[in-house]
Amino acid sequence: MSNPRLSGETLLEIRNLCLSFGGLRATDDVSLDLRAGIVTTLVGPNGAGKTTLFNQITGHLQPDSGSIKWLGQDILGRKPYHIARQGIARTFQDLRLFQEMTVEENVLTAMEPNSLPFIFAGLGRAEKRERVDRVLERVNLKDKRRVLAADLAYAERKFLSMARIMATRARLWLLDEPASGLDPNSYERFLAILREEVADGVTVCIIEHNLDIVVQISDRISFLDRGKLLADGDPHTVLNDPALAAIYFGDRT
Repeated sequence: MSNPRLSGETLLEIRNLCLSFGGLRATDDVSLDLRAGIVTTLVGPNGAGKTTLFNQITGHLQPDSGSIKWLGQDILGRKPYHIARQGIARTFQDLRLFQEMTVEENVLTAMEPNSLPFIFAGLGRAEKRERVDRVLERVNLKDKRRVLAADLAYAERKFLSMARIMATRARLWLLDEPASGLDPNSYERFLAILREEVADGVTVCIIEHNLDIVVQISDRISFLDRGKLLADGDPHTVLNDPALAAIYFGDRT
């Protein structure tokens, strides 16, 4: 993927972020910018600190030191719901769907005024349902709007998680392994949706272990290991660094 937009506006600015759990340094002086309109992929071996970094950005964990600014404003110390209201949306590895709600209800909950008032406070019921229709059509779940989330196939649950984040109209998406476990057809559909959303102006930071996805979707790669940011730049340069490849595949000798 070409990267003509790398000079775009910095939306999220992370500086010198540190967090320790006892003697374990989960993030170790991490500084990173997420720029508008591009896909930044976080890669690294298991335990590198990728999900922990997401948790600090979204307020689920508080760092020991450092700063996080969104659109120039400090968001460190704010509650997760407040950060979400600013236009930062997130998926989780465990999806966190409302299993006993329908597909439609799951998407509507992401549009509740208490969740995202900066966007949806003035929308009526008909307008919200119209948006739900559009989102469910995009992810091919419109015909299953009345089906409980618990009764969906695995890939369908993955796309429902994507539909919820699409419905928020958030400017920044943080996606934690969104394509893991997808069959080939679902995988291609996921990539197509992500490309369309980025083309429409969404900025994405994605945690991904599937190197095929990393190669196809990334404008930029940030490589983490043991809480440290070891590389941040052009995908070709990062992925072809033999020292980083050795770390990724577990050969540190």
